[in-house]
Amino acid sequence: MVAGSVNIDRLINYGSAMAERTGAVGSRATAGTTGAATGLLSSAEASRRLGVKPETLYAYVSRGLLRRERSPDGRRSWFDPAEVERLAERSRQPAARGAARLAVSSAITSIQGGRHRYRGVDATELARDRSFEEVAHWLWTAELPREPDWRADEGAVAVGRAAQATLPPDTLPLERLRVIVAAMATTDELRLQLDPSAVVAAGQSLIAGMVACLPDARPAAHRMPSQAVPAAPRAASRASPAPRTPVPTQARTPIAERLWRKLARAAADPALLRALDGAMVLMADHELAASTVAARAAASVRADPYAVVSAGLAVASGTLHAGASLDIEALLAEAGRPERAARAVGERLRRGERIRGFGHFVYTDGDPRADYLLERLRQAAAATGDAAVAGRLAVAEAVLAAARRRRLPAPNVDFALATLASMTGMIAGAGEAIFVIARSAGWLAHALEEYQRGVPIRPRATYTGPDRASLDQEDDRGRTHEDSR
Repeated sequence: MVAGSVNIDRLINYGSAMAERTGAVGSRATAGTTGAATGLLSSAEASRRLGVKPETLYAYVSRGLLRRERSPDGRRSWFDPAEVERLAERSRQPAARGAARLAVSSAITSIQGGRHRYRGVDATELARDRSFEEVAHWLWTAELPREPDWRADEGAVAVGRAAQATLPPDTLPLERLRVIVAAMATTDELRLQLDPSAVVAAGQSLIAGMVACLPDARPAAHRMPSQAVPAAPRAASRASPAPRTPVPTQARTPIAERLWRKLARAAADPALLRALDGAMVLMADHELAASTVAARAAASVRADPYAVVSAGLAVASGTLHAGASLDIEALLAEAGRPERAARAVGERLRRGERIRGFGHFVYTDGDPRADYLLERLRQAAAATGDAAVAGRLAVAEAVLAAARRRRLPAPNVDFALATLASMTGMIAGAGEAIFVIARSAGWLAHALEEYQRGVPIRPRATYTGPDRASLDQEDDRGRTHEDSR
């Protein structure tokens, strides 16, 4: 969506407020009175005032942009004229400059008053008390899991590993994941089964498979026997597909621990591993971030869960989204030592470069995810007693101090992810890999809502170009003397 180009931005933002109102319609059309007698508008009248077709009018209703009152026999619908007029006025106003916004009714995540909640529960509390697997299930079902099964299918892992193995050695994890998800999708012939239980099962297997298919960061000689890569099964005939078989060694290993092995060369420290799991909880969803809009749009036209995650991955790869942490990782590495942090920040500012990882347009008083994760990393550094870990944290703290002196905004969660990656000695691009693997849970939660809603997301554009009757005039402008012979 291009900033300031879509009138429906205002309509949909307005609709979120309408969905919370009890509505004047219900209070005015009661006690057997008819809509006409109480001054309400019929469907035809409301459509004329809005300048839309009846089908569009009811699309507004399904999206929560308008409330309606049905007649007692259920054959007619009535609309409050004040609501219709407010909606019409919003559609006539040009969208403000800045980020175009799309709001839909959702029961998954709320960001209000500087707090970030999953289905009404503060996300930082969940990061402290619950595992990533539990929170993902909470996002998907509004229930805690009884017997979670986060095992990837052996055949899907074999295909995904083979696909990413063809990439250049220095390919970043996020780019590998885009190939992995597309490859894994080809092995799941039931991926278009979109009932909730099937999507939850696919989500668990898919996220586990994304992690399993990444190459191990540690040399093979340092892996434990349980970390051995299972042999790839023989390709099955398309006419007689083999049953999907879970990878046996994954049954009870947490996703965060599996991901650590893919991103960090050193053995997992318990305190830092808990910090990684907490980071994944915090990154699991963030309302309608750009990648989530893409995921919801894909799901609204009933794309399968793999395609939903692929859509999210494509958008998240942008430098203004998950890619922000990669730039911060480079800044921390460039600084190297606390005494060089101010210079590293200053040199970037002198080159006219933006210092990433600071400020967030959703949070005016600081990103609560960053506050929580940075404090948890400080506690983990103290608990480990590792001088190298403490030294890397000191570099991040020095960068924060330099940013404060230059009156930069408060750090956001991308800075915290980069700090986590730096402290643990993870490979380049680890921060964005943590981001997208965790956010896949949120993308699928939003997909579940769209599958149930069953209405395609189809914004409209406000055309701002010129009106031309034909291209003849344009042809004349570019014609030379020789052209006219």
